[in-house]
Amino acid sequence: MLFVCQFDPACISAWTIAFIVAIAAHEGNHAFVATALGDDTPRRAGRLTLNPLRHIDLTGLIIFVLAGFGWGVTPIDIRKLRPNPRLGSAIVAAAGPVANLALVLLFVFALRVSHDLPTLVVYFLLTAITLNLILFVLNLIPLPPLDGFTLLVGVLPAPLANALKQLERYGLGLIFLLLFVLQFFGVHILSSVIDYFVTPIARLLGIPGLR
Repeated sequence: MLFVCQFDPACISAWTIAFIVAIAAHEGNHAFVATALGDDTPRRAGRLTLNPLRHIDLTGLIIFVLAGFGWGVTPIDIRKLRPNPRLGSAIVAAAGPVANLALVLLFVFALRVSHDLPTLVVYFLLTAITLNLILFVLNLIPLPPLDGFTLLVGVLPAPLANALKQLERYGLGLIFLLLFVLQFFGVHILSSVIDYFVTPIARLLGIPGLR
């Protein structure tokens, strides 16, 4: 988030800690739901926890600090998921964004019920709300390797789903291509997500000053 924080240590710290918390909840919920659906892979890999150290990918964290996007890791074996691999993987995929939305509601509740919080705490909570709303929206985009793609493939008819799954091989290349095309036409995806999705959701939650 260096481009957002302009080398402000407090800003960088708040965004980085918020990211670590968000990824721990996001990936942890993937692991919990996958386990509930019959896959013991997360448990055997030590991911059945909210401990950030088990979910944070160091490269993803560094890139987040520098460029504003990052990732975590949770191993899943979709063949073990109930009631079937496609539907099970869709449910597991939805669990990640749902966890981010749950954090948003938790942090909003904390702001509303607490009084005279230190300025730094309020700043962190607003940052965490913003980041988790961004992650919630972005992860629902139906492009691989985002959760929205797995969710879409899981609910579509099998022939169409199988055809779309061919896009998985291109993975991050599609994301970077989309970013390049949007940037070429002067569209900044992060600003657009904030303007058209995050800000309206924040207003619905009663936080009109969210940035």
